[in-house]
Amino acid sequence: MHAHLGDRLVVESPATGVVRRDGEIIGLHHEDGTPPYDVRWSDTDDVTLVFPGPDAHIEHLEAAAEAEAQADDAPSATDTVGENAATPGTSATPAPGRPDPGDVGRRVAEERRRRGLSREETARRARISPQYLTYLEEQPSDPSTATLLALAAALDTTAASLRGGGVDRPPGQGHALLHPRLNDLDQKECRRLLSTHGVGRVAVTAPDGRPAVVPVNYEVVDDAIVFRTRPGSVPAAAAGNEVAFEVDHVDEAMSQGWSVLAVGPATTVTDPDAVRDLARRAHTEPWAGGTRDTWVSIRPTRLTGKRITPADQSARR
Repeated sequence: MHAHLGDRLVVESPATGVVRRDGEIIGLHHEDGTPPYDVRWSDTDDVTLVFPGPDAHIEHLEAAAEAEAQADDAPSATDTVGENAATPGTSATPAPGRPDPGDVGRRVAEERRRRGLSREETARRARISPQYLTYLEEQPSDPSTATLLALAAALDTTAASLRGGGVDRPPGQGHALLHPRLNDLDQKECRRLLSTHGVGRVAVTAPDGRPAVVPVNYEVVDDAIVFRTRPGSVPAAAAGNEVAFEVDHVDEAMSQGWSVLAVGPATTVTDPDAVRDLARRAHTEPWAGGTRDTWVSIRPTRLTGKRITPADQSARR
């Protein structure tokens, strides 16, 4: 018997063939995939060390995914030959609203980095092996509901968020907390939160003289907020002025969130050595694409923040 991380262990009754129990293999003890395995059982969410007996077999993740894909590609009774028919040798487009299995791993990795957690610590909190967490983050996978719930609890988020639920819905449309508390954040916490994000909004006076707020991809380098743009663009108008820069995060499922506001002078970085240093140290690429080689730096002189939490919860999380 050989298994891979993410495979399903199924234990059946030899007499009837009826499935008695199944679980997700979340830990291997031998590199060749031979038993024993760490299994998270789907009926209890318990993790146990299992030495499979003769009434057990492995359902491999790749085989299950292939069978599911074939089922999705098969035309239904109402399909007609034409634009709805799948071309042989091509893969079908995922059903609307159905997440790409790889999206789960990317969201797990992003939430883990956002909270400053190592893979080892996250795996320990979720009661899975670090190797399995590496597999989830780096390979297309579809973890069981139990594992997804465990990861959500470890990352202080929700399973729906990790699956991408509500990704297209504007934030803030959920219900407010019954007893919310609005807390002021200190300078240290503001700087920490500011450094965890990659997209913020800069408020400027546009070249046409009108006020504007535009999103930019940014990084924090030596306590300065830096972003790339093009000469003559709206974000470039920040240079030479005192501007406001804001980042926030909304946990829609929990009706919680925070925001940080930085105010300070913005300048264009022109020194060649400084430009090369920023290009080397800043890893965020402008999502808008195109040539954007003008660096703007904001040095905050005032940094404030707010966090909304339940009244019985600590201000810091």
